[in-house]
Amino acid sequence: MKCKKVSLLSLVLAVMLVIAGCGGSSAGSKNENEVNILNWSEYLPDHLIEQFEEETGIKVNYSTISSNEELVAKLNVGNATYDLAVPSTYFVEVLIKQGMLEKINKENIPNLKNIDERYLGWDFDPDDEYSVPYMWGTEVIAYNEELVDFDIKSYKDLFNPELENSLVVVDDPRTMLGAMLAMLGYSPNSTNEEEIMAAGEELKKLMPNIKAFDSDSPKNLLVSGEVKAGVVYGAEAALAMRENPSIKVVIPEDHLSLWQDNFVIPKDAPNKENAEKFINFILQPEVSKEITMDYPYHNPNKEALKLLPEEVQQELQLTDEEYERGSHAVDVGEAIQYYDRAWSEVKQ
Repeated sequence: MKCKKVSLLSLVLAVMLVIAGCGGSSAGSKNENEVNILNWSEYLPDHLIEQFEEETGIKVNYSTISSNEELVAKLNVGNATYDLAVPSTYFVEVLIKQGMLEKINKENIPNLKNIDERYLGWDFDPDDEYSVPYMWGTEVIAYNEELVDFDIKSYKDLFNPELENSLVVVDDPRTMLGAMLAMLGYSPNSTNEEEIMAAGEELKKLMPNIKAFDSDSPKNLLVSGEVKAGVVYGAEAALAMRENPSIKVVIPEDHLSLWQDNFVIPKDAPNKENAEKFINFILQPEVSKEITMDYPYHNPNKEALKLLPEEVQQELQLTDEEYERGSHAVDVGEAIQYYDRAWSEVKQ
């Protein structure tokens, strides 16, 4: 979700300084009345945290991240500080390979029955031993039909000179380079250096049209009319449409990027059972519904979906055919260096 590329080294150093300066914090200690959570910003309503605290007597220490890289950096520095974290799909695989996760006791999560089976059993965790689905989503194209006088159906259409300096796109190399790879006829998860660098060259051609890279709040630029179109997360597009009816959403014909965010329990979590209680709380249909009402990402909780108003269900529509043709980013191993290099050259 909301992924921004940052320097891992700088993050590690910054987090070390924060931890060094917070010696009085209770986070990281074993306390039967606490749970320490690491999640994305604008992803869980405050009133649900308060509800969990009231119902259980467990205090929630809640920290946020703005990228998967930041999440990994914080876990590397203080793995035993957190009881629960929410990485995206292929980062779960990375954390499993590095031995940084605890197996989840499913007996403590009876509400797991509410998760649709299509969101379980991924290759990164085939037996769902280490992860539980939280939310999933897409990157879509959104445009203001009052400002754009031609059809937009694909990433290729975004190269139109009429969109000069008027696009906002997610600040995420795997999404944007993946789209360029797909346009060129390659796998969006390519590990081939020449293909990845070619995707970078293609993305450079789009740069005259890109006004801003923004993964956090691109809806603001769309709603205000500061940009004509953009590549944004589906929930951001839905929120933009709520504020400005001129905003339309397109499921791109040439590449559909999918992602899924998942609960995981870091290795040596001091309050593991409290983390499992929190997961079970979130998976209650009424609670999960409330998350989607505030932040309209796609919800893997089939029972929560039944409770959503019709208008919100319309915002979340994605056909089975579209879902099947969509692609998730996977761990590309050492080839990530090619993505980093291509992305750096694009943004220099």
